[in-house]
Amino acid sequence: MGKQTGAHIVWDWNGTLFHDNDAIIGATNAAFAELGLASITLEQYRALYCVPVPKFYERLMGRLPTEAEWEVMDETFHRYYTEHRVRCGLTAGAAELLAGWGSAGRSQSILSMYVHDELVPLVRGFGIEAHFLRVDGRVGPSGGSKAEHMVRHLRALVGVDPARTVVIGDAADDAVAARHVGARAVLYTGGSHGRASLEVAGVPVVDTLEEAVVEAQRLAA
Repeated sequence: MGKQTGAHIVWDWNGTLFHDNDAIIGATNAAFAELGLASITLEQYRALYCVPVPKFYERLMGRLPTEAEWEVMDETFHRYYTEHRVRCGLTAGAAELLAGWGSAGRSQSILSMYVHDELVPLVRGFGIEAHFLRVDGRVGPSGGSKAEHMVRHLRALVGVDPARTVVIGDAADDAVAARHVGARAVLYTGGSHGRASLEVAGVPVVDTLEEAVVEAQRLAA
């Protein structure tokens, strides 16, 4: 990446760099079907989705799922998603933006709540792994917030200043995680949340990854 400028982006993966909306909604509806729940549209998903994920299910079921229900839904979701993610690709323009950020002497990494052992080969398969100082996925149970994972991620990034770090993601929880470590955030409307649900996070909200990178450059200056 050349001489580092100090500005750093922590990218989210699902719904941000990886355009997997179709696989996500299909997997969600497959999980719902296991409990006899009605399917939802992408628009409903984007309006209601939240973290931790059991709270999202509560919005749809009228109650939190039981532990047994959660296990069934979680297993079904991940099985379906793994089968269908192969039809998904990088968000338009993502590869060029990653290359441009790095060639300008800035650093970047990925922190995702997707399973680490599946995330790393997926990133590698797109030929973009070399752009990142680290690629970290979730280790441990699913369903929680990204905040504590962000703490560990930044601690592992030698020389990266949280004050000059910007998290780019598609969920309000990305802004929560950024705030938790003293970083900034930019939220992208092309993934799991619509604009209205992102704007309540109190950080810049953009409609393209190109706009997100421009905003990140401004925030990290």
